[in-house]
Amino acid sequence: MLSVKQLSLVHFKNYTERQFSFSKRIVCIHGQNGSGKTSILDAIHYLCFTKSYFHHTDSLSVTKGEQGMRIFGVFSDNREHELVCILRENGKKEFTLDGEAYTQFSKHIGKFPCVFITPDDTELIIEGSEVRRRFLDSMISQTNPVYLEHLIQYTKCLQQRNSLLKQWALSAEKDFALLSVYSTKLHELGTFIFETRRAYCETFIEKVKLMYAFLCDDAEEIKIAYSSQLANEPLLDLLDRYIDKDIMTQRSNYGIHKDDLLFTLNEMPLKLSASQGQRKSLVFSLKLAQFELIKSLAGKNPILLLDDIFEKLDEQRCGKLIAYLEQESCQVFITDTHKERLQSAFRDNLEVVLIHLI
Repeated sequence: MLSVKQLSLVHFKNYTERQFSFSKRIVCIHGQNGSGKTSILDAIHYLCFTKSYFHHTDSLSVTKGEQGMRIFGVFSDNREHELVCILRENGKKEFTLDGEAYTQFSKHIGKFPCVFITPDDTELIIEGSEVRRRFLDSMISQTNPVYLEHLIQYTKCLQQRNSLLKQWALSAEKDFALLSVYSTKLHELGTFIFETRRAYCETFIEKVKLMYAFLCDDAEEIKIAYSSQLANEPLLDLLDRYIDKDIMTQRSNYGIHKDDLLFTLNEMPLKLSASQGQRKSLVFSLKLAQFELIKSLAGKNPILLLDDIFEKLDEQRCGKLIAYLEQESCQVFITDTHKERLQSAFRDNLEVVLIHLI
């Protein structure tokens, strides 16, 4: 079973210096708001993804008044591994696995899979399509390194094509040959990404529906669809046909960077028609389905990071979730402000340890 055995934090968020040891499968962390519960989960996410779950700027994770940080962890997966993430004073980030430094951080993704559930994850339902694409990409990249490499190349090529379109707005000369090169490359990369997403979504969507039915006792049925401009026409044809639009707007308007997941409830957009409880249930269903899919494809159970979940679910859904967690063979980290609530949820479970933060 994949698990975190030790964690050491230096100048990370609100920790000047702190060490933790985790000997149980279910780690319950309790304390007041601001005591550092979520920071522990984010540190684990750093060691799994080489970055924070909450923001893209590493300096925001450094303790106020300090210039750098260090996260050290010991993970176990048949054998123990040492992971170190360091942000130097000059802003340079270093990441090592068992003493070997990465030259490409993307090569680390998927080695230690994890799934993070937080109170702010309702943005998956109510925010724009970019949030849902990131969610899809995170899920697929943890089991498919070729997909991640294609995604990185696609993003670079898209930036180059958009930069060229912006240059044309300032120049009378237009290099259509170079634009064609970028368009052809986007088509090749984008087609692979689209086909991979579509294949993953076929299985993933069914898992989401099953999980939603489990949490809600089949009270209502949701519909989920993977939406892509490439579903009906090759990307290269779209880029050629709408070149005038791209030139006018100075950006690429067609491609897998416009993909989305569409949620409906009773034939209405879910973000407009669903109650708060329904939205929360769908978020948990999405994340637990992500866990199930990674588990089936990676051959190992991801680490589950659950932040303040009891504040967001009613008693019935919490009971369902706890029953699910107790039967799964995976390490779980759960934070809450109430010790008694955690004790009640996992009473008599010998796989549980409680950690109190002051």
